[in-house]
Amino acid sequence: MPGIGGVSSLLLGAALLLGLFGETPIAGLTPVEASLLLGFCAATLIMAGTIIEGFLRHWTHGVQAIAISGGILMGLLVLYASRDELSAALDRAIGDIGSGRTVVTPGGEVVTARKTDGSFVVSGRVNGHEARFIFDTGASTVVLRAENAAALGFKPDSLSYSIPVSTANGTALAAPVIIESLSVGPITEKNVRALIAKSGVLHANLLGMTFLERLASYEVRGNRLILRSKDGQKRPS
Repeated sequence: MPGIGGVSSLLLGAALLLGLFGETPIAGLTPVEASLLLGFCAATLIMAGTIIEGFLRHWTHGVQAIAISGGILMGLLVLYASRDELSAALDRAIGDIGSGRTVVTPGGEVVTARKTDGSFVVSGRVNGHEARFIFDTGASTVVLRAENAAALGFKPDSLSYSIPVSTANGTALAAPVIIESLSVGPITEKNVRALIAKSGVLHANLLGMTFLERLASYEVRGNRLILRSKDGQKRPS
C-alpha cells in the first residue's frame, strides 16, 4: 500500500536521525526513547499494511502476515527493553562519526559524546581560531601542540621552551603562554594560562584544568561529557 509505505519510510528516517543526532528530551522522552517510539509506529504501519494486503490476496496470506508481525513486535519489545544499552552504543557512534561534535542544550550546557577509545574530543576556538582538544583532567593546564601554534595566533620564534612537563613518553619542555580567548561552544574564558609542547610531544591539544577549573561544573554522565559555565551563557567579550 503506497500511502502507508511512504509514511512509514518518513517515520523510519526521522527515527534514525533522532537516534543518532538528538540531544534534548522530547515530550519527556530521551532521544533514544523517542526514536524507538517513532520506529515502533513505523513498524506498526508496515505490519498493518502487510496484514491488510495479505487478507486481500487470500485469508492464508493474512494469517501468515499476522504471525510474522507478531515476531517483529516481540523483537521491538526486546529492543525497547534494551534501550539503555542502545543509548550507550549510539553515544559512542556519535562520538566517532562526528569527532569533536558538541551540542549546546537550551540551558547552555555543552555536551559531547565519548569515542570508542574512551576519550572525549571537544571542538573549541583559541583566539578565534578553530581547535580540537582532548578532555583531560590529569593535565594541570591547557596544553597546545607546537604544530598548531602558528595557526592559533602564536609566533613560534617568540616561544621559550623552558617548562619541564611529564608526558607518556617521558619528560619534555613546553613554552608558557596566555590564551587571550578560549571558547568551547558558548563558554568563553579570557586570559587562560596554557603551555605549548614542543613539536612531536603531543598528538592532540589537551583541555586541562586552567580552563576546566573556571567552569561551574563538569561531569561525565554515562557516555557524555557535560560542561557548564558559571553564568550559563557566553561571557562578554
